Amino acid sequence: MNARSQGGFTYLGLLFAVALLGIALSAVGIVWSAQIRREKESELLFVGAQIRTAIGRYYSETPSGAHGYPASLQDLLQDPRWPQVHRHLRRLYFDPMTGTQDWQLILAPEGGIMGVATSSMAMPMKRTNFLQADAAFDDAECVCDWQFVYRPFVRGQPLQKPLR
Repeated sequence: MNARSQGGFTYLGLLFAVALLGIALSAVGIVWSAQIRREKESELLFVGAQIRTAIGRYYSETPSGAHGYPASLQDLLQDPRWPQVHRHLRRLYFDPMTGTQDWQLILAPEGGIMGVATSSMAMPMKRTNFLQADAAFDDAECVCDWQFVYRPFVRGQPLQKPLR
C-alpha cells in the first residue's frame, strides 16, 4: 500500500478521536453544571441561615425591650435603635441563585421583615436531609419555596409552618 491510500484512514481516525473528545467533554460539562448547582444551593442554605440568624438577633437584642423586626435588610448592617454601631450582619449577601441582592422579602404581620427567599424559580437538586431549622424545605418544588424566616419561639405553641 502506498502513503496516498492510507491518508483516508488517518483522516477517519482523526474524526473519530474528535468525536470521542466531544462526547467526553459534554459529559464533563453536565457533571460540572450539576456540581455548580449543588454549590449554589449549599451557599443559599448558608446565606439564608445567616440572614435568618441576624433577623433573630435584631428581634431579640433591643435597647428598649420592645421586640420588633427590621424595616429593611440595611437595618441588619447598622441597627438604628442603638446609639452606637450595633451590627447583626457584617454585609448584605448576594442571592447565590440569581447573583443579585434582589431577595424576596417575607413581611411579618406586625410589620418589618421576618425572612427572605430567593427569586429563582429553579427546581432544587437537594430534596431531603435538611437541618432541623430548614426541615420545611423537604420536597420543595422550587428553591423559591426555601423561606428563611425567623419566628420567635413561644412556649406552649406549636412551631409554625412556612408561609405560602
